[in-house]
Amino acid sequence: MIAFIMINTSAGAEEEVFNQLYKMEGVLEAHLVYGVYDILVKAEIEETKDKEKEDVVGRIRQIKKVQSTMTLVVLKSH
Repeated sequence: MIAFIMINTSAGAEEEVFNQLYKMEGVLEAHLVYGVYDILVKAEIEETKDKEKEDVVGRIRQIKKVQSTMTLVVLKSH
């Protein structure tokens, strides 16, 4: 499944977080953006019921200086 993850970072930490994201497994694209959010990520996520398995969203949320995220799971693409 594809998801778009919008990320807010600590002030001035956008580049630092961005540099960690684009190397992360499951991250297909990472973009520094202007607006309400600092970074936009396109990621491949797994649909699983195994709560022990850490997914890409969980790994992103564990990055130091990530303040908050909003995840949009793609229902259908054209």
